Amino acid sequence: MKTIKKLLLLLLMVFLVAQFFGPEKNEGNLASIEPFLIETNPPENIKTILRESCFDCHSNVTRYPWYNNITPVNYWLADHVKVGKKHFNFSNWEGSSLKKKDHKFEELIEMIEKEEMPLPSYTWAHSEAKLSKAQRNDLVEWAKQVRFKYSLEPKPE
Repeated sequence: MKTIKKLLLLLLMVFLVAQFFGPEKNEGNLASIEPFLIETNPPENIKTILRESCFDCHSNVTRYPWYNNITPVNYWLADHVKVGKKHFNFSNWEGSSLKKKDHKFEELIEMIEKEEMPLPSYTWAHSEAKLSKAQRNDLVEWAKQVRFKYSLEPKPE
């Protein structure tokens, strides 16, 4: 029993010390999203969906919940954001090729239609991020309109 108490005390101490360390936060400037919003011109309902369901993991601007201050949760969240930004980063829209932008919208449509985004692990803690069938349809229709607009633009030779 004495060994178990010592082990638990050691684990508690490690946990407490770990609270003083954490990953770098993803706290960029909201202006980094503006080029995307200007170019794609989403209506207000789509902007709301993007803000509540997408931007935290897919931009350089993350609104962190209170539990992000707890290690090891903060490392898990940081990895979540890193992976999300790797796949689609609204903040890096400017300067991307037309082909890449179109492909990102193709992926967005696929992920929304298959209900793979937003992730259940995100919507579990962020109920406002859950998308209704109507919201999914609106988002997909808007994304298809953006892809159509891209298809009309001249291709670089």
